[in-house]
Amino acid sequence: MSSRQVESGRDAVGLWTKRCYFAGRAVMDSALRPFDLGSTQWYVLYQLAHEGPTRQRDLVERLQIERATMSGIVATLLRKGLVDQVPDRTDQRQKLLQLTAAGTKLWGELPDLTFIREAAFDGIDAADIATAVRVLQTATGRLENLLQKGADV
Repeated sequence: MSSRQVESGRDAVGLWTKRCYFAGRAVMDSALRPFDLGSTQWYVLYQLAHEGPTRQRDLVERLQIERATMSGIVATLLRKGLVDQVPDRTDQRQKLLQLTAAGTKLWGELPDLTFIREAAFDGIDAADIATAVRVLQTATGRLENLLQKGADV
């Protein structure tokens, strides 16, 4: 398949979705670098700042990352003194994460990252965005269903 076909066909959706994601992630990482934070660490802090104490297991599901990856991120945030990890009151086996005073202070100093979304999507017609969301939701649902069925891919 020629590169021109990839840029205009169904393969282009995956290509441009991936490129957009990585570009946004790179801008985010650049904005967070002065604070010694990575984007996934930011997402954990965001969750804790907006939703309060959260089970580590729930963050794994919410952020769609591996448990081992989450363990490393939590270890880093613990070492930096930004989060505490305590046993969950209802299930002592589960770990509950919460912001420390230092984590709350840092959260208040972080830049507002909505500029990334604005840079990417301002000026794009709302109907076009709605179509893109609908297409990506449908494709994602189909792929997740495929995984659930245990398809041999």
